[in-house]
Amino acid sequence: MRSKQFLKKHWGNLLLLAFIILLIVPQTGMPIKVFFNKLLAFSPSEISSDKQQQLEDYHWPMETLQGEKSNLSVSEGKVVLVNIWATWCAPCVAEMPSLQNLYNAYGDKVDFYFLSAESPQKLNRFMERKGYDLPIYQYKYKGPDVLGASSIPTTFILSKKGKIVVKKTGPADWDSENVMELLDQLLAD
Repeated sequence: MRSKQFLKKHWGNLLLLAFIILLIVPQTGMPIKVFFNKLLAFSPSEISSDKQQQLEDYHWPMETLQGEKSNLSVSEGKVVLVNIWATWCAPCVAEMPSLQNLYNAYGDKVDFYFLSAESPQKLNRFMERKGYDLPIYQYKYKGPDVLGASSIPTTFILSKKGKIVVKKTGPADWDSENVMELLDQLLAD
């Protein structure tokens, strides 16, 4: 009888404790965190033109996962999307499906850079497991100051003239109609 009274009285606390345990355990915690981040992901907003920063120097050395050298400077004069992320970051993982969809739609028109400091082996395993074919790069050097990120994910969209028209920290819905309209407008300019 006492155990039924105890359960009745404390069922809310027990439920909360069970949820916290599920969040702490990596096998259940990551999917739960990804789910909630997807719920909170909205379409990013364009920065007002008077607050857009200019990327003056595109020099940012990086490597593909196959070890080939590359540099952001090859994208000067083009529309560019730069995403700084990690495989262990739930908000990063949450926005990846929408970024893959955007890449599928605009990969031949926009230069995409998915930058991580993680090992090529870890990044390749993640990409294979999820079935993504995004252009992943490793960066070992600090990039241009205006493309700095104090937290991840951080994503930038640059105009052909090097203006940062979107800077979004946290998960977003990247394959939204608003983003696609913005990219179409930037590509037409």
